[in-house]
Amino acid sequence: MQSATSKGGGVYLYANQQGCDGGRLYYDGCACIVVNGDVVAQGSQFSLKDIEVIVASVDLDAVAGYRGAVSSLREQASQQPPIPFVNVSFRLSRPMDMLKNFPTLPIPIKYHTPQEEIALGPACWLWDYLRRSRASGFLLPLSGGADSSSVAAIVGCMCQLVIKAVKEGDEQVCLDAVRIGNYQEKEVPKTAQELANRILHTVYMGTENSSEGTRGRADRLAKEIGASHLDIKVDVIVSAFLSLFKTITGKTLRYKVDGGTQTENLALQNIQARIRMVIAYMLASLLPWVRSKPGYLLVLGSANVDEGLRGYLTKYDCSSADINPIGGISKQDLRAFLRWGANNLGYPSLAEIEGAPPTAELEPIRANYTQIDEIDMGMTYEELSMYGRLRMIFRCGPVSMFQHLCHRWQGRLTPAEVATKVKDFFRFYSTNRHKMTTLTPSYHAENYSPEDNRFDLRQFLYNTRWPWQFRRIDQLVKSVEVRELSSSISVEKRNMEPTDAEVAAAHSTGFGVPAASSSNPQAGKGT
Repeated sequence: MQSATSKGGGVYLYANQQGCDGGRLYYDGCACIVVNGDVVAQGSQFSLKDIEVIVASVDLDAVAGYRGAVSSLREQASQQPPIPFVNVSFRLSRPMDMLKNFPTLPIPIKYHTPQEEIALGPACWLWDYLRRSRASGFLLPLSGGADSSSVAAIVGCMCQLVIKAVKEGDEQVCLDAVRIGNYQEKEVPKTAQELANRILHTVYMGTENSSEGTRGRADRLAKEIGASHLDIKVDVIVSAFLSLFKTITGKTLRYKVDGGTQTENLALQNIQARIRMVIAYMLASLLPWVRSKPGYLLVLGSANVDEGLRGYLTKYDCSSADINPIGGISKQDLRAFLRWGANNLGYPSLAEIEGAPPTAELEPIRANYTQIDEIDMGMTYEELSMYGRLRMIFRCGPVSMFQHLCHRWQGRLTPAEVATKVKDFFRFYSTNRHKMTTLTPSYHAENYSPEDNRFDLRQFLYNTRWPWQFRRIDQLVKSVEVRELSSSISVEKRNMEPTDAEVAAAHSTGFGVPAASSSNPQAGKGT
């Protein structure tokens, strides 16, 4: 808008929708007025207001003068017939008073940082979704890890925005807050913690594999936000499932660290994850009844976009929810948000959570083994973000992604190492692609969302061996290795030949091998 009006002059009026569109998008408002390349008015961005009007006084003569200063526009205008004027008996603006009716001056543009956008965008989206769905609040399985803690912090930010709007006198927000929070007549929410206690219910569902570290972090964060928090153990339910399986098959499942197979290990993890999903929905439907409130709770998911791309989640576990505020946000961005939130949202435990290594805690902790997500996945979150952008935005297959990463990671990894990483990613991507068909509806914030229902319309059934593509990658790696080997041999051969200085020294001392004469190829063979 600045560029368009600075080149040709003029007044640019920008109006945008504001609020949730009933799906994955949130329109951020930010209406503005731009005159001759300068912003003279800017509305709020990521606001709870239903309607916002901004006003500026504009001098149309200033626009005409600006255009007249551009030679090309001046020449064009001179060729046009004069614009007819019609005198009317009223003024568009107030009577001219140079002190009271002066054109609005330019203002600095307000830009949000990425961390602020992560806090404000999903928070406003959640509030719109909550009030329009007529639900009573949210239920969040809070594990004490980075993802679920990010969601909890976003809901806390939403409560802060609601309280701010109530104090500013927004009647609609106040009415919605009173209804959703089940306040009595003439009561209004006064603090974000008070509101959060009524509409955000968190639950830590621990097992024998859970650590005191994650339990403590989940409890501290819930208290800082003000959420109504539950801490429960689900081992008895896990044991019931394992006993049932043993009764049916006569087999006892063992974890990998206890000598079990990969199949047993994966099944034991999936049982825990899916049990948590069932418990979450049970609590979401019954907790309002327990607290003598009407309605139900919306279950919040907390799987980030990178884990969805890799398929590092259990189908129909806690990733299965009603809505997911961070399903379109990368892990790297979430870590930056946690650091920002610790200082700006008033939740200091977020800094501790960001510093802890991400772990699913679905396997037993041993003295020589702790389950770490990046080790479990076989790739870092930074690499996953790169794979996602190349796969979705640049539309790379295995071969083109290999070529791109060889160039990007040159000097850091050999082509053979890059090939291994690309093959591993595409094996996991194609094997788990079916999970994208059931992803929880998420706030759309990243261009490489893997969701099958709207953003990534590729097939979800692939040949997971990728025979032609992987064979082509192997050919490219071999050609590079042959070329490097040939280059190495040439360098070694050159290093073995005597230099001019060595030849001159040999002639002067009578020792060494003199240079061969071009007229006598055999010269210099003996001494």
